Amino acid sequence: MQAALDPSSGVPPWQRALQEAVRDPAELLRLLELDASQIAELLPGARQAAQAFPLRVPRAFVARMRKGDPGDPLLRQVLPLGRELAPAPGYGADPVGDLAAMNVPGLLHKYEGRALLVVTGACAVHCRYCFRRHFPYGEANPASGQWERALDYLAAEPSLSEVILSGGDPLALPDERLASLTARLAAIPHLRRLRVHTRLPVVLPERVDDALLDWLAGTRLQPVLVLHANHAQELDDSVREALARLRGRGVTLLNQAVLLRGVNDSADAQAALSEALFEAGVLPYYLHLLDRVAGAGHFDVDEAAARSIVDALRVRLPGYLVPRLVREVAGAPSKLPL
Repeated sequence: MQAALDPSSGVPPWQRALQEAVRDPAELLRLLELDASQIAELLPGARQAAQAFPLRVPRAFVARMRKGDPGDPLLRQVLPLGRELAPAPGYGADPVGDLAAMNVPGLLHKYEGRALLVVTGACAVHCRYCFRRHFPYGEANPASGQWERALDYLAAEPSLSEVILSGGDPLALPDERLASLTARLAAIPHLRRLRVHTRLPVVLPERVDDALLDWLAGTRLQPVLVLHANHAQELDDSVREALARLRGRGVTLLNQAVLLRGVNDSADAQAALSEALFEAGVLPYYLHLLDRVAGAGHFDVDEAAARSIVDALRVRLPGYLVPRLVREVAGAPSKLPL
């Protein structure tokens, strides 16, 4: 899979696919071939919610959704709903304390030994449960000259051994920028690992091209890629091929999922996800309880139900296929295992 330019546009195919993502709720519902009554029920709320947090979903991801099914688990993750606009006690704009942990623009230092760079606010897909859907990316943008402050901070903290690229989605940036940033990180002697948190290889597998593999696997830093897949239906042949290319270049692959009501809140769904991930060479890592971000309360699964699901997984699966159930709490020194 070469990073060939599209001769009609002069951009790599994955960037063209990003540009062509579905942004109109009416188009999404038409592509799903829902009947007129279903569209009439969903569309007004979808349009209203999309004004607050826009719809964006690649067409390749839409193609994996079941036609005619408004309850499809992939559709539910991306379709705006009117209920997002209803106020919910206990839900806010910064549910995990990102802003308090931002020592310099774009750099979060919450946990010992690692720090996180918010390298972009762009994503290939707008997940409706996103815990950073209200994050002030404009104020926290470390791009351009502001990279210097973040890099200086990392260089001055010898306790740090790992840097995490996050966002948004870091792989939404061009490879030239990512390669340049990675080279500067590799020049900091006490850093040992580069971790990338991304959903692009799942929702837009053509992103895994030669240019990406060259900078990710060509650094002295040990590369770890943490994917975000929530349902086995997300992992089709194109995704498995992309993941095989990453593994072939020595990239460690992990997955973190979010437990979502109506999407994957059953032992059957979670077992199928773990099996599908492992068959694709990815180790299940975390299963997060929902971060209580404003607009996402309808996805919440209570802790007792979550524990019951994971208990069932321990009976059904070998231990290495059971993700760790965790909650992130603002100010805590680590993710809290449950």
